[in-house]
Amino acid sequence: MKFSNQSYRQFSRTGFFLRVSFLLIVLACLCLSKEKAFAQEAGQKHIGGTITTTNNGISIIPSFSLGRPAVFFDLTMGGEHFSFDPMLRFGMDGKPWSFVFWGRYKLIKDRRFSLSVGGHPAFLFQEAQVMVEGQPEMRMVANRYVAGEINSSYRLTDRFTLRLYYLKGMGIQVLGPKNSDFLALSPEFSDIQLAGEYRMAINPQLFFLKVDENSGFYTNSGITLKNGEFPVQFQAFANKKLDSTIPGDDLVWNLSLLYKFNSSFEKK
Repeated sequence: MKFSNQSYRQFSRTGFFLRVSFLLIVLACLCLSKEKAFAQEAGQKHIGGTITTTNNGISIIPSFSLGRPAVFFDLTMGGEHFSFDPMLRFGMDGKPWSFVFWGRYKLIKDRRFSLSVGGHPAFLFQEAQVMVEGQPEMRMVANRYVAGEINSSYRLTDRFTLRLYYLKGMGIQVLGPKNSDFLALSPEFSDIQLAGEYRMAINPQLFFLKVDENSGFYTNSGITLKNGEFPVQFQAFANKKLDSTIPGDDLVWNLSLLYKFNSSFEKK
């Protein structure tokens, strides 16, 4: 991908004040929500996350992938209602892929049903050839996005949960897709007994994706194996295109090792 000096400067400046204003509003809302939520929550807080190494980095929208080995740092910190959940993703060569800074708020949380909303600014990085003082150079370009989500789940039994998820994304840069809609239905089969302390979880998913003028249907499934409270887990994942006009591979898959950690503390 090539850009002239003028195009590169335009990419850097276009919508600058709009992006800054929007991010300031988002950060202000998150800070106010955080302050309100933490003021209401005098109880237990948590900090934790998952570190993932994989042969193929797969995006939040699983029809897209990095196409090479990657490492993910998916973190979470917060209380009963509000949480801040940054997602930092890199190629194994150390080059950044995407930074996503989620703020989430649980509207409803009981034994069976939960409903939460969230939003984020995000940065998706790609290498592009740009003209610098008349000479072509490879530079890392950050595409900027904002998105909002609605996430609901209903636990029918202790081992079966049905999830409905919607994600709306908007690009606020001159390159790449401008609008995306992602709607997913996900039954989840958890804590399936295997031999000894080994457990398995199966997470099939059917989703609809619309990117600008293109759209399509996809299905995928992930299988996760764990041994008791041991923090390292193994996961296999595959995503299959059913009927879609969106460019991309018909089949996307990966194998991953996950390290999970979590700590709780009391807010004074």
